[in-house]
Amino acid sequence: MKVAIVYHSGYGHTAEQAKSVARGAQSVAGTDAQVISVAEGDVPWGELEKADAIIFGSPTYMGTVSAPFKKFMDDSSKPWFEQKWKDKLAAGFTNSGSQSGDKLNTLQTLAVFAAQHGMIWVGLGLMPGNNSSKGSPEDLNRIGSYLGAMAQSNTDQGPDQGPTASDLKTAEHLGKRVATLAARFK
Repeated sequence: MKVAIVYHSGYGHTAEQAKSVARGAQSVAGTDAQVISVAEGDVPWGELEKADAIIFGSPTYMGTVSAPFKKFMDDSSKPWFEQKWKDKLAAGFTNSGSQSGDKLNTLQTLAVFAAQHGMIWVGLGLMPGNNSSKGSPEDLNRIGSYLGAMAQSNTDQGPDQGPTASDLKTAEHLGKRVATLAARFK
């Protein structure tokens, strides 16, 4: 079973999230997780066609996906036209400097993109964490997303210090969830 994690990372934080998603996917027996950066524009379109699931990741810049990720989306018109990704599973993740940072809009953009390709969107499948007096910033899904994995990284710290451990564990959960469902579908 193949799971592709396609992402852009401007400062390295979203790349850390992508690695966590891949770790989660690879924890499911029989899963080959491939991490693909779109930063250079060299996208292995054939590998994406072979994937059972594609998980999309982008930092949230100015309330939406980054320009390099948007270019990838625009460049996917040939697979779209030929419906190469139809009925594949899809999911998404994003990171920004702010707690909210309009990350929901980025995930919605990714979900609409997947729907345009005829893909089946997989949400996070976790209740929100850290939203009661018994909660903690160490909870999975501490930011409270349903649509995909959200992470927050301080803008004055590098990827060696962010996203937080709980955000990376949430990303890992997303990868495992997608791979588990892909195995069911297969």
